[in-house]
Amino acid sequence: EMTVIYGIANCDTVKKARTWLAANGLAYEFVDFKKQPPSVGLIESWLTQIPLDALLNKRGTTWRKLDDADRQAAENSPDGAVRLMAKNPSLIKRPVLRKEGRVYVGFSVENYQKIFSE
Repeated sequence: EMTVIYGIANCDTVKKARTWLAANGLAYEFVDFKKQPPSVGLIESWLTQIPLDALLNKRGTTWRKLDDADRQAAENSPDGAVRLMAKNPSLIKRPVLRKEGRVYVGFSVENYQKIFSE
């Protein structure tokens, strides 16, 4: 199955990941959250492999701009967090990589070297 990268086209980390894949001659499909927001089901499938704390980006401006009710909903229940991420995909740490059924989040050269040498 095709390797898929999910993210936002103008995000620096996503750009770095895509540049690395291209430089290493690795074919992949890119899914832009802005054009194809992830469904609740897709996010839930990622969370079977990635801890919520790793997927939900609480360091970005999107999180800081949320109102208290939304933040509390996300912090009090995984369901609330998933619904919030589906509504605001910018809250998802980027990029999300799916390769052969395994899901990874974030980008570092070391990590991608390891993932793609397996």
